Amino acid sequence: MRVIAGEFRRRVLKSLPGLDIRPTPDRLREALFNILTPRIEGVVFADLYAGTGAVGIESLSRGASRALFVEQDRAAVGLIRENLKSLGIQARADVRQGKVSALAAKLEADIVFIDPPYRLDAEYESTLGAVHAGLVLVQHDIRRVLAETYGVLRRTRVLRQGDNCVTFYAGTTAPSTPSA
Repeated sequence: MRVIAGEFRRRVLKSLPGLDIRPTPDRLREALFNILTPRIEGVVFADLYAGTGAVGIESLSRGASRALFVEQDRAAVGLIRENLKSLGIQARADVRQGKVSALAAKLEADIVFIDPPYRLDAEYESTLGAVHAGLVLVQHDIRRVLAETYGVLRRTRVLRQGDNCVTFYAGTTAPSTPSA
């Protein structure tokens, strides 16, 4: 796994074996961040269920001012810290360990990325109901259908790539996501 573009382009990131950590595929990350390019500069980006931290690190590589990483798995938290250290960007990151759906409401971020492991399927609703941000991005299997709205969040777009989707949600007072 590697950083796709930006300041850390082509830098390799470590990963853990097994199915609990399901890194966002490179092609999907590339498509997602190509869409986010006009909005990423200077934002605070939150990577929930962060796994390897690849999505949050990609946001930093492309101009986010800070990234918050939230992960429950202790080994994954250690891996995120290793990946941040290897790039020398620990000062631009905040790594938190704990139950993501419980910590989501306390986060202050402009853009939030949510991608629970398959075994935590019920977390989609609880996390989407708790998170507050101008833009919320949810990665999920193409067969999983997410609701049109969650609290103040309204679906604005769905990006499909292979077996994966990223559904975009905007707060009712936030501008819509860029079109492609």
